[in-house]
Amino acid sequence: MEKKLINTEARTIKLVKNRSDIGAGTRGSDMGIDAIEIAAINKGSDYFNSFPFVDVETHNESIYDKDRNTFAKRIGQVLQQCTRLAETVKQTLALGHFPLVFSGDHSSALGTISGVKAAYPDQILGVVWIDAHADLHSPYTSPSGNIHGMPLAAALANDNPACHINEVSGETLTHWDRMKAIGTPAPKLKPEHLVYFGVRDTEHAEDWLMEQEAIRNYRVDEVRYRGLATCVEEALHRLSACNLIYISFDVDSMDCDLISDGTGTPVAKGFDQYEIIEIINQIIDSGKVACLEVAEVNPLLDNKGNKMAETAFEVLEAVTGRLSDVVV
Repeated sequence: MEKKLINTEARTIKLVKNRSDIGAGTRGSDMGIDAIEIAAINKGSDYFNSFPFVDVETHNESIYDKDRNTFAKRIGQVLQQCTRLAETVKQTLALGHFPLVFSGDHSSALGTISGVKAAYPDQILGVVWIDAHADLHSPYTSPSGNIHGMPLAAALANDNPACHINEVSGETLTHWDRMKAIGTPAPKLKPEHLVYFGVRDTEHAEDWLMEQEAIRNYRVDEVRYRGLATCVEEALHRLSACNLIYISFDVDSMDCDLISDGTGTPVAKGFDQYEIIEIINQIIDSGKVACLEVAEVNPLLDNKGNKMAETAFEVLEAVTGRLSDVVV
């Protein structure tokens, strides 16, 4: 494996709290961070007092605004939110910390990716996206207009013109072009440096782009059949040219029937929390992880009390232990 070019051992963990849900189709993921903190308190854990943290200013009040951007809802505010988060992540890395990012909806991942790339503009970024969804839509292809389904299209700067169904113009187009240029004007990563784990709920435009660009998706059944360690090792080999890796963990990658419906778009037949822990820890062991993000816990939708946040915290505790061995 190619030698990493960032000094992970010199860094300490800093929590980045981004309570924004304006990119989602349902409200409530802005309270996900607080739900995870409550899960920690109820468990008797001092986790959230153990690390320095920063709160990112949000635009959640924009849900009351009349929205003119049908194909990318609240895109102006999402642009501002991702820009703020990108700057926070960039500064966190510049100050020698490891950004452990907590976000509401997954649109903010564009900000995190952009911040990592802005901090290391000359290095090759790999992305491991643990999710039930591909999040490869653009305003041109999205059937819903919800931007939490678009962060990777923006990071790849790929509008997927072959699958356009929407005529995008005016303010929406201007904001979308600016979103693709957050942090750096060039694409943040290449398709061959994107690896999915657990994606199982996609639409035609995303399937077409994944096939066209040969983006690798390790489905749940494949991971269980071939062996988790084998699949992660293979994924890391695929990312061997990358100097650093960003991991994005959307809690809907987990099986909603097994865990709970406490996320905006729950999907059955996903991973359990122990598989998620193993996947993330094996990637951390590569020594290349520059940032980890947890997203889409929605306590308003949880049909089992605070189960999703409790499970997310279980994952968080387990991977932070491994992360601390690497970055502290």
